[in-house]
Amino acid sequence: MSARELEPGVHRDFAKDMNYADYLCLGQVLSAQKPVSDHHDEMLFIIQHQTSELWMKLVIHELACAIECVRRDELETVFKVLARVKHIQQQLFSQWAVLETLTPSEYVQFRDKLGRASGFQSVQYRQIEFLLGNKDAASIEVHRSRPDDFAALDAVLRAPSLYDEFLRHMSRRGLPIPPERMERDWSLPYETHEGVIAALKRVYESPDEWWDVYEMAEKLVDVEQQFQLWRFRHMKTVHRIIGLKKGTGGSSGVGFLRRALDHVFFPELWDVRTEIENRA
Repeated sequence: MSARELEPGVHRDFAKDMNYADYLCLGQVLSAQKPVSDHHDEMLFIIQHQTSELWMKLVIHELACAIECVRRDELETVFKVLARVKHIQQQLFSQWAVLETLTPSEYVQFRDKLGRASGFQSVQYRQIEFLLGNKDAASIEVHRSRPDDFAALDAVLRAPSLYDEFLRHMSRRGLPIPPERMERDWSLPYETHEGVIAALKRVYESPDEWWDVYEMAEKLVDVEQQFQLWRFRHMKTVHRIIGLKKGTGGSSGVGFLRRALDHVFFPELWDVRTEIENRA
């Protein structure tokens, strides 16, 4: 096998220039894995969760952009943003396969070293849920001892979600969104409204007339479906590794994760499917 020679044009001297590691801050990133046990598989556990947090950071970045674009009535820009979010969600779903190689007998050897640390305490996960509309004021209480995290979550809790902004957009377009869906206490959980179902029924029965609104609705369904698939695989991975033990953060574990599967971010987008008729 012949060696590949370094091309003459390849830059070699980085004494004064930024290189790849500098740009990506790899010194910080690759030194952030600090196992608290001497078990081989703890490195997998740490990297699995750190990479998930990196992907979630990008999801938050994209959802914030999507909300601003909807406020400016720029739905076509949002289509690409939400398509990207969907692909990120697929990455998050797929990487559970790596953690599933961790067996119960392996995990139990270092699980007690985690103390009360739990994914339930992920600030970024909670931000994503709030940005999509799953508002739960009680869930941020676990962050009260960390003022910066608490303030960040409280701000997202009290702001309109992506779905709220989409309903406002529909109203600006002339669709009959009920006024009580337009201005409300954004920190409260969203509740299904028959008036919103009726407005979406108009869109779905006349997609050519409302094409961008129709496409936006389907993009939101894509995101919710991917989120539910992620939740389901999370629950099954936890079940596979710890059985029915309690979670490290004090939750019931699998039962707690299973109940989360019942939550729907955009209820009318699912309910309207039952109501659609062939107007042709």
